[in-house]
Formats: sequence, C-alpha cells, structure tokens
Amino acid sequence: MENSENQSIKVGSLEEEARKRKERLANLKKSLENKNESKNNENNVEKPLPKPRFKSYIPEDEGLKAELIPTPQPGDIVAEVEDQLKAGETVFTVQELDLNTLAPRKPDWDLKRDIEKRMAKLERRTQRAIAELIRDRLKGEQNIDLATAVNEGARANAQIDNDEE
Repeated sequence: MENSENQSIKVGSLEEEARKRKERLANLKKSLENKNESKNNENNVEKPLPKPRFKSYIPEDEGLKAELIPTPQPGDIVAEVEDQLKAGETVFTVQELDLNTLAPRKPDWDLKRDIEKRMAKLERRTQRAIAELIRDRLKGEQNIDLATAVNEGARANAQIDNDEE
C-alpha cells in the first residue's frame, strides 16, 4: 500500500515537472518568434545605397564627378634625399664605440645560467658522497687514524682537480 502511494506521488511529481518543462519550451518558442519578427522588420527597412567613389575612373556624368578622389601629388623628393645624405655623412670615431658592446657573448652563456642551480645541488650531493666514502673507508680500516684518512681524501681530490685541468 505504501509502495503504491509512493509511486502515485512520484508519478504526480513527474507529470508536474513535464508540464512545467512544456510551459518553458512554449515560452522559449514565443520569445524566439518575437526576435525573428523584430529582425525581419529591421531588414525590411531600406538602407541607402553607398555612394560610388572613383579613384582611377573619371566619370562622364557631372553629378558623379563630385565623388572623384583627387590624385595625390608627389612630394619634394630632392629635399628629402639631400637631408638623408647629410645625415649619412656623420663620422663615428673609434673612441666613441664601446668594444664590450661589439663583442658577442659566448654561445652557451644562457645554458650555463640556466643550469647553475642544478649544478650547485649536484655539487652538494657530490661532497656528501665523498664524505660517506671516506667514512666507509675509515670503518673498513680501523687501524688508520682520522688525520691520515683526511689527508688521503684531500690528495685524491687534488689529483682529480689536476686531471680535469
């Protein structure tokens, strides 16, 4: 019995939602029709035709000659060329030029700049790894004292640095 009441309530609410949806669709359809009618009314209003403008054609009709675009007149080119020639005669002395601005940068300067942070991190890790290796070596050889082990590590680092150069 409860089940049938629940179903009747659900069916009633579904029917009500369907009715509301149909009303919304009908309102939407009316608004679209109103917009289309207003657009059609705007399109029916006649717009004046654009006037012709003649650039290279010379019309024979006197009424159309008023729309003729006047031909442009060339400027004084001789004066402009003389000004440019005078401006080009300025002499630069070597003392005014900065040689640092002329020298190009090394081609890989931007790569070095971008990788500096990573290299610093790797350098720290390398130092840590070297320290761990020394500690391991010391643990393996208990009879060697700390000062001797540090000296051996320093010699190994110096040897590596010399080999890199």
